[in-house]
Amino acid sequence: MGRVTDSSRPSPAPTVVAPGRRTFLETVLAAGALPLLRGRLRAQGPEAAAPPLQLTYARAARQWVEALPLGNGRMGAMVFGGINAERLQLNDDTLWSGGPSDWNNPGARAVLPEIRALVAAGRFAEADAAAKRMMGPYTQSYLPLGDLHVMFDHGDLARQYARTLDLATGEATVRYRLGPATFTRHVVASHPDQVIAMQLACDRPGLLRFSARLSSPLRAATRNEGDALVLRGRAPAHVEPNYEDVADPVRYADDRGMHFEARLVVVTDGRVETSVGDLRVTDASRATLLVAMATSFNGPERLAVRDGRDPAAQTTAQITAARAHDWETLRTRQREDHARLMSRVTIDLGTTTAAAAARPLDVRLADGPADDPTLATLLFQYGRYLLIACSRPGTQAANLQGLWNDQVRAPWSSNYTVNINTEMNYWPAEPANLAECHAPLLAMVGELATPGAETARINYGAGGWTTHHNTDLWRQTAPVGRFGEGDPVWASWPMGGAWLAQHLWEHYAFGGDADWLRRTAYPLMAGAAQFTLDLLVTDADGFLVPSPSTSPEHKFQLPDGRLAAVSAGSAMDLGITWDVCTNVRQAAQVLGISDAITARIAQVLPRLRPYRITGEGALLEWGVDRPPQDPHHRHFSHLFALHPGRQITPSSSPALFAAARRSLDLRGDDGTGWSLAWKINAWARLRDGDRAHRLLVRLLRLVDETGVRMSGGGGVYANLFDAHPPFQIDGNFGATSGVCEMLVQSHDGALDLLPALPAAWPRGRVTGLRARGGFEVDLAWEGGRLTTAHIRSRLGGVCRVRTAVPVTVAGGASGRVASGANPNPFYATHPVAEPLGTSGTTRPPLPSGPTHMTDVDTRPGTAVTLRT
Repeated sequence: MGRVTDSSRPSPAPTVVAPGRRTFLETVLAAGALPLLRGRLRAQGPEAAAPPLQLTYARAARQWVEALPLGNGRMGAMVFGGINAERLQLNDDTLWSGGPSDWNNPGARAVLPEIRALVAAGRFAEADAAAKRMMGPYTQSYLPLGDLHVMFDHGDLARQYARTLDLATGEATVRYRLGPATFTRHVVASHPDQVIAMQLACDRPGLLRFSARLSSPLRAATRNEGDALVLRGRAPAHVEPNYEDVADPVRYADDRGMHFEARLVVVTDGRVETSVGDLRVTDASRATLLVAMATSFNGPERLAVRDGRDPAAQTTAQITAARAHDWETLRTRQREDHARLMSRVTIDLGTTTAAAAARPLDVRLADGPADDPTLATLLFQYGRYLLIACSRPGTQAANLQGLWNDQVRAPWSSNYTVNINTEMNYWPAEPANLAECHAPLLAMVGELATPGAETARINYGAGGWTTHHNTDLWRQTAPVGRFGEGDPVWASWPMGGAWLAQHLWEHYAFGGDADWLRRTAYPLMAGAAQFTLDLLVTDADGFLVPSPSTSPEHKFQLPDGRLAAVSAGSAMDLGITWDVCTNVRQAAQVLGISDAITARIAQVLPRLRPYRITGEGALLEWGVDRPPQDPHHRHFSHLFALHPGRQITPSSSPALFAAARRSLDLRGDDGTGWSLAWKINAWARLRDGDRAHRLLVRLLRLVDETGVRMSGGGGVYANLFDAHPPFQIDGNFGATSGVCEMLVQSHDGALDLLPALPAAWPRGRVTGLRARGGFEVDLAWEGGRLTTAHIRSRLGGVCRVRTAVPVTVAGGASGRVASGANPNPFYATHPVAEPLGTSGTTRPPLPSGPTHMTDVDTRPGTAVTLRT
């Protein structure tokens, strides 16, 4: 990261339109019967019980990574749940340091031929040194807005304390007793009403007494405006990354740095007194605290301090609108909005004992067993919950910590790290039935293309557009590193645009909106492909390779003991080049486009250098066959073509598939949190469900450490946040994606059902997973074998199903044994060149996979049922 590292029929939308809800779920929600929804996930049978989708604790949070996250996409709150003092740590997703700037390096283009020549001559350390001269500045930092502090008069000697986050409703709750009185708190982050709302109550009249204030770690002050308490502040002009040891890391200036505001009001049946910086409530039984937040951010190209929006006008309007509703109305509106998304997917991976389910979550994680299937279920749905909470249409994309950050100098600036972490955030968006939550990332790709075209031109003399290792709110696209202080192992990697463009294709592949593909996605994809084509050079063997090229954050050893990063044709860059060009070519076929870029792709792809296999039988990571700096490195970027790419599959190239498996074996099963999550996805693609499950269990280790660890140490914190350590949200999203991949895959010419089911989940069911081609899938299995599949088709066309057991088609539809290429264009496959490798290399046997393929004709809006 940063410097040192690393519905039954969902509808696509122009950027993304919300999928529809299932009739059953609409009935449930209309009746307000959310507990009934959660009950669908409860275990069957008297001996075992699966808990509802709740994170429960018997004590307050002692540190930030124990607090409970709430979010409405734009605003976030971490709820600590203290007895005598509640703290809500607050974030707004547009609150960043800095502003738009010129980050391109005008001298970079002249250095490019020198680097290429050094690489061609095998002078890799010298190429690294030259690459430093292509760097630009560091990105800016995502910032915390502040805190809401609520101090109660009753002290902290409470009984029967319980703290809960309900994933089904998106509500955090605190409950405790003081003598005969019961005190409760309910907190929501409302998307419909754009406020953080907290309801405080006591069941004994007049005993609710508290004071409330706002604070910020940035330059800010509070004042009273009528019955509101207002916090106004200014963001820094610049914040140095947390790994830079400088004397003045946080700098303010009059001409840079945005304005921000938080506004607090209290609605109560008691008395409210105001004083400077404080609101005090007495003689109350209940009180609702409403918090609105806004910044002056007005787009990445505008200077927010001068041409920004008025945050005061925004917060005033938000508070005025929210006050028109009482607490129960606010709560119901928020619940229905949240459940519309959250309830689309249900999952049951198995049960646990009632005693285990009753234990607080932190105790369960600490005591184990982490292979409890209900914990896997909870982690899966938690990832979906977090994506709903931090990524909605119109908001900023989820950053390195999603939405939640309490530090002015957060780890790796809490920015966007696009050599995997930003992309991993959105791996579950399509398969886990949250397509509209994909919208902020897709919008960000469009915003990167214009500055990225300037970086391509200035730094490389290339067409199209690019972005590098990091970006931020202002959409920086140049390589970071403060004009030469950085390390090329992470800075000199220009493939971020092409990788991000994969999300454009995936959104189309799952949703099928050809108008959106033509209007929005195709031009962006074509631009990203053009840049990768302009990066290619001819190597000594006559193949085309990207140069310069790195394998992000991992170096190779030179014969003299030195380490280097820059070569030509790393496996990752070859895989991304193939991926973006293949996606563009397939999109052009869908749209009937024949243009200069498709003609060029047709010429280039056959000349792209094939992958190489090492003497160990693994995929060669770099453009040169040298030992790795760290055989167990957290990044395994050379396996991009296995996942999230679709180039390496058992049907496209068994040799590459075996080499990918060998590569992952050599990396081992340890790693940072997000690395473990990626491995779950990779092993699922390798059809090894038991290995994927082993990694999932490892990811559920409880971690207390919040300092930086670059190897091992991965797991989860007590609030289930992913632990790198420190906290990075990509591991949460990667885990959810990994479970999707274990149950349903659709990247290899067919709809694979239970392709990587582990023995640890012998029975279960899942509803609402999405697959490419507009299919939505419900599955049930017993004894480790599929029993029923219900597949809804939104787009129609042939549904080719690949299963481990023969299936029959029920409900009047007809099925047939599949043969030949899948006629469904969403399932087109593409030729893959045989690898270059050491003759006589022993290849491990491939795991046995699904062997039965059935074709079913579907029409839009219909469903088919398969039984075994």
